[in-house]
Amino acid sequence: MGLLKWLGLSPRDAPKAPDIRDDVRDSGQTFVFGRADSGEKVDEKSAMQIAAVYACVRLLAETVAGLPLQLFKFTSERENGKEKAREHPLYKILYRQPNPEMTSFTFRETMMTHLLLWGNAYAQVIRDGKNNVLGLYPLQPDLVEVDRNEQGQIYYIYHAYTDEVPGKNNKDIFLRYDEVFHVPGLGFNGLVGFSPIAMMKNALGATLAVEKYGSSFFKNGAQPSGVLEHPGVLKDPSKIRENWMNVYGGANNAHKIAVLEEGMSYKAISLPPEDSQFLSTRQFSVQEICRIFRVPPHLVQDLEHATFSNIEHQAIDYLCYSVGPWLTRIEQAIVKDLLLEPEQEIYFPKFNVDGLLRGDYLSRMSGYATGISNGFLSPNDVRRLENMDLIDPEKGGDDFYLNGGYVKLEDAGRYAHETIVPESEEK
Repeated sequence: MGLLKWLGLSPRDAPKAPDIRDDVRDSGQTFVFGRADSGEKVDEKSAMQIAAVYACVRLLAETVAGLPLQLFKFTSERENGKEKAREHPLYKILYRQPNPEMTSFTFRETMMTHLLLWGNAYAQVIRDGKNNVLGLYPLQPDLVEVDRNEQGQIYYIYHAYTDEVPGKNNKDIFLRYDEVFHVPGLGFNGLVGFSPIAMMKNALGATLAVEKYGSSFFKNGAQPSGVLEHPGVLKDPSKIRENWMNVYGGANNAHKIAVLEEGMSYKAISLPPEDSQFLSTRQFSVQEICRIFRVPPHLVQDLEHATFSNIEHQAIDYLCYSVGPWLTRIEQAIVKDLLLEPEQEIYFPKFNVDGLLRGDYLSRMSGYATGISNGFLSPNDVRRLENMDLIDPEKGGDDFYLNGGYVKLEDAGRYAHETIVPESEEK
């Protein structure tokens, strides 16, 4: 027995293998829903009751769901050539209808909402005997558990505690790795994402506390809380308090004139909202939530810092840094989970973001004119982008044009002293 082994230690070149099963399961539980430091309970439902959270989630989910998602196929006609793979069974599922109960928009909107609230999006994959995908059905993320078996293969456990799966309620459904379409969000191990709501529960809990304070403020007649002082001894203080709230409590009873009897007096004991920076705190909460979801504030109707000179660039920034990474996650997850291994070298999914990049009419026309005059756009290319009827190819709709005044730098002046004879004179 060696000294290191006798001391209970192992050599540096032979570390103890970690329990990989726990790594997968625990990564999703690192940040959990619960009560924030403000005392408010924060979960996906309470977070969606915050106007800014609802606006950010709805904006991102509808943006991703509204973009056309198509399956393409590489062609050997030219380098980087591609065409729409309409013959592939997955094309219809991605572009039009993933299952008989949902449209493509609804499916992707649901999956994106799951990603933003729980950090993971799961869907059960239905395949035929040839392993082709027949349908995709979303799974509730909080009912899915990810684990590894003894062979190190990932599998999923779906706790069907509802009647959404006929005959499977209150049962655990075990799904293989190839039976689940999984899009993970930001996480520690790259396999399971953690919830942005759970991570930011203290920030969201403070927002919930501010909103509850504001609601209580108006419920109590928009007056600071205080005490009723009586010179004598009261037999039933609760009855007086109840009568006071019935007459003077609530926004409808604000600014009523109080009538005090038997020498009673009212004394305020709390600060008004202006002194507590109530409005500025609510405004900061909107900016904080936009920062969590990486959404430009003007897209959720916060126009405090938006101007006509920067709002277009903020929209481009939204596409590049807010929507773009989500699109890449979904595209790569489709390749990994829905395409067979031989197909991954031939087919690829792609979101069409051209609609989000469309500028104003004058800018688009100027760009099209530049493309046609420099030979990389045909008239029909432009008409496709503008959803216009195509020009007959025999009339030049597919032709490419080039400004004849352009020459290479080394050719400048080469033909200055040459006499060009017209073709008719040569004959």
